[in-house]
Amino acid sequence: MKSPIPSALLEFLTPHRLFAQLTIARKMLIGYLMMVILTAMVIVYALASLQRLNALNREIVMVDIPIQEAADKMLEAIAAQETYEKRYLILHGEDLRSLFRKRGKEFESALTSLQQTAGKADSRSESIGRLHETYNTLFSREVGMIRTGDYDGAAEISKGELKNSFEKLLVMIRDLSAQAKQSQEDRMKSISRTATAAFITTAILCMLGILLGALSSMVVTHHIFSSIDKLAVATMHVAEGDFHYDPQIKADDEIGALAQAFLVMGKRLGPLEEMYLDASPLTRLPGGIAIENVLKRRIESKKSFAFCVIDLDNFKVFNDRYGYAKGNVVIKETARIIDTAAKAKGTPEDFVGHVGGDDFVVITIPDKMRDVCGEVIHVFDSCVPAFYNDEDRRNGFISGKNRQGQKMQYPLMTISIAIVTNEQRNLTNPLEASEIAAELKDYAKTIPSSLYVVDKRRSV
Repeated sequence: MKSPIPSALLEFLTPHRLFAQLTIARKMLIGYLMMVILTAMVIVYALASLQRLNALNREIVMVDIPIQEAADKMLEAIAAQETYEKRYLILHGEDLRSLFRKRGKEFESALTSLQQTAGKADSRSESIGRLHETYNTLFSREVGMIRTGDYDGAAEISKGELKNSFEKLLVMIRDLSAQAKQSQEDRMKSISRTATAAFITTAILCMLGILLGALSSMVVTHHIFSSIDKLAVATMHVAEGDFHYDPQIKADDEIGALAQAFLVMGKRLGPLEEMYLDASPLTRLPGGIAIENVLKRRIESKKSFAFCVIDLDNFKVFNDRYGYAKGNVVIKETARIIDTAAKAKGTPEDFVGHVGGDDFVVITIPDKMRDVCGEVIHVFDSCVPAFYNDEDRRNGFISGKNRQGQKMQYPLMTISIAIVTNEQRNLTNPLEASEIAAELKDYAKTIPSSLYVVDKRRSV
């Protein structure tokens, strides 16, 4: 805002030594005596708006989200119970009955959490609890029939009453989750409307106060504006990634404190940004957090994907013989090979990550997984000999001793790839996919050549 009074004159009239010792509130009392009432109105209105926003946010955090979380846990538990019930009907294993009871307790725990959130008198939670008790009772009847040899009767309960109870539970829990989600969305919209109204009203009151106190506030405005302008510049620097920019505001007022807060915030934002990016310092590929987030989104999207876990065989032996520096060269070259193969043979949406060490990940689609993995193996096998000296390359192995002191011959490095897809199995979370991939990778590493192994097992 440009003042009709020359800035040089305002600078001359500004008591810098006095203002440096005063808070903004006291400066306002000196320069904006006519604005005291309006300022109080702004504060009261802002606090009331914040209280309303806080109440809405508290309802979301304390009610809507816990209800959704409890519903998700109940859905997972009842689905697991249904699976164990079907298996028990066929296999009659006592371990399956124990697992059924265990998941039933998990369901009851989630239901208790729901009741604590929504209230024990909530009809929805009471209905779900009664129906789940009925479901458990029916399973107990089924168990009794199987123990007495009445397999036809047990099958009839499984296909009839048990199935109906299970389907009703699914409908009720999903409706409960949907209602909580809708409530959350409604409150979010209310938060948006309240925040907009608060902003507009506060802005209007502030502008009115400035107009009423214009003549008596020129000096104060000039003093504060110079600091605000510096803060605006500091904001732009922070937005552009310069987290160590110092606005050079030395005043002891609130703006000076805010300037110090900017410096503290900048020091915190730098490491937080690096943590968010989660990039490997060696390969610059996304790390574990990013891999988990991408895999979780692919699972939740329900679209077909292929999770490829890549590991180098005999890398440790190479690293011990040639040193970590050359080992790092192998890791960087492997990262380049994988990234190039994904771009050349995969899709634009493919993801390449570096878990750490000699472990990498590619997330692509099933139609492209063999092309990508085949290209990785082909290029890697053609490049590997170049990392060894002439003698080891001619021999085709490295001579060394194992931990027991026995002389061993270790082959040149190969690459093993474990591929897990959701085409024939329903993956529910990143941990499940990782565990399956680890199992496949252990098998692949027993074969003395570069290869990829695809999980072809179906969900039970």
